Amino acid sequence: METYVPLQTLKLVDENIWIVDGPNIIFKGIPFPTRMTIIRLTSGDLFVHSPIALNETLRQEIDALGSVAHLVSPNKIHYWWIGEWGEVYPEATKWASPGSHLPAEMQGWRFDRDLTNQSDNAWRQDIEQLIVRGSRVLEEVVFFHKSSRTLILADLIENFESHKLNSPLLRFLMKLAGNLDPDGKLPIDLQLSYWGRHASLRKAVEIMLCWEPEKIILSHGRWYEANGTAELKRAFRWVQGIHADEKR
Repeated sequence: METYVPLQTLKLVDENIWIVDGPNIIFKGIPFPTRMTIIRLTSGDLFVHSPIALNETLRQEIDALGSVAHLVSPNKIHYWWIGEWGEVYPEATKWASPGSHLPAEMQGWRFDRDLTNQSDNAWRQDIEQLIVRGSRVLEEVVFFHKSSRTLILADLIENFESHKLNSPLLRFLMKLAGNLDPDGKLPIDLQLSYWGRHASLRKAVEIMLCWEPEKIILSHGRWYEANGTAELKRAFRWVQGIHADEKR
């Protein structure tokens, strides 16, 4: 799978928010591009969502932005490099999402605090957050950067671009899973994990829609630089009661 070059360098999204694209990782035999988000809080501290592999050049760029204060795992899959970052930034708080404690301990390190449905005082002025519950497999904490109107997701929407998939088999599998651009969404296996529990997911999506995001950053695939609210409706039209804009 082709990556989103240049890698491991800051890319400005809006004022005080950046993404960094990383190298592919192999998960269940499939290559996934990686992406993290960095927000500079009003305090000047940095909030790092789903950290990617860190190198010295990237570290220098990040240190020029401010002090890394928060290392955030949005779900139990997106925790992998937090232990490594914690060694580089020992003063930073390592934040755990539901289900991520045991995988971290198996790597030999521990989280410091748990994420909840309430934004922590350290970033309440800048970021809203919500635990999306209901899945039998994966619960995710989503974040909304208020000033830039940016929703930050990990796996709740995946949006792989066909031209970046070098394998015809991989293109077929992604299409089958339902997460090919321009109709990226939660892959079918994770959709099934919400079977019989749509009410909880629907409530979470309705809250995200009330935030009226203009942009949606995704960890995997093309992210949405505009029309965020419409893309959110489209991506979750499979949930009973959530309908895409018919004019799209």
